[in-house]
Amino acid sequence: MFSRRRLLAGATALGGASLLPSIAHAKGSVAAAIYPGTWEEAFRAIVVPALKKKDSVDLELQPLFAVDQVAKAKAARGAPPFDAFVLDPGPRITAIQDGLFDKIDVKKISNASKLPAGLVDEWGIGVNAQVVGIAYNPKKLPAPKGWKDLFTDPWVSRLGITGFQTTFGTVSLIEIAKVFGGSETNIEPALVELKKVLPKIAAVGQPAAMPGLFQQGQCDVIYTNTQTVATLKGRGVDIEFVKPETGAITFLTTLHIAKGAAEVENAYKYLDIVAGKEVQEALTKPPYNFIPVNKDVPVPSYLPMKSLDEMSSYVRHDWAKINPLRAGWIEKFNKEMAK
Repeated sequence: MFSRRRLLAGATALGGASLLPSIAHAKGSVAAAIYPGTWEEAFRAIVVPALKKKDSVDLELQPLFAVDQVAKAKAARGAPPFDAFVLDPGPRITAIQDGLFDKIDVKKISNASKLPAGLVDEWGIGVNAQVVGIAYNPKKLPAPKGWKDLFTDPWVSRLGITGFQTTFGTVSLIEIAKVFGGSETNIEPALVELKKVLPKIAAVGQPAAMPGLFQQGQCDVIYTNTQTVATLKGRGVDIEFVKPETGAITFLTTLHIAKGAAEVENAYKYLDIVAGKEVQEALTKPPYNFIPVNKDVPVPSYLPMKSLDEMSSYVRHDWAKINPLRAGWIEKFNKEMAK
């Protein structure tokens, strides 16, 4: 018996021709949502051939940002458009609350034991660590010590900012709010201070535009993740990462099996291979620069930490508190910060 989504996928691909080739192929496949951009490029280059070689499973990637994955799965009402999610902490909590995941049988993931404590739970597995802080051009600016520096010269006139649409943007703005008297649930002080300096700020852009704006020299200091810094550095861009004096920020990106998934066993094979040493090691290398989570994979010297142990001292956030407020923050930032 085949799911409705497999039949629809086959009909779309074959333009109404016979569905038999698509149905036969579906038995050895798994559909996974993936973040557009670097994640999609990396998984097509590394995970797709690795899964095919090891398990003879074809990986079908659907590029979708986290909030779009949750929205599509929720709208599908039990017939999810993909078998596996990739999510950051905020959308992960929303998906759990909405009942969109199957619980994980850890015994089916052989590489689970290679992940640090806390990276595997009943809902999914952590496959990538992300670290967020400040990036700057060392040929144009001195290193800022922390978030407050961004609001003074020489940094403010070269500052590029983005809003709450992404995890890295949200956590950066929360940390900015904290140094001006705000909190994890009160970002108003950050917006007040940003409005004061808005005429001086070099650039306000969408999250996906920020690396390009930095590379083009339209701004020389931004808040971002280490993956972006390593990727730009690999392109020859003058850029360095600073851990703010209040602490670098960290969060995990996790994989999950969709409730009602058409290819559950293949989804387990997918999760397992992404957590494995071979794939984790390949993902750390340029141009992808992922921070590995498999304990058998050393953290490369070009990433701004020596081991995963350092992350225990980094700043984390409570997304159960943040999620209900985030939509309002996005709307407020977009309204008040448009230049």
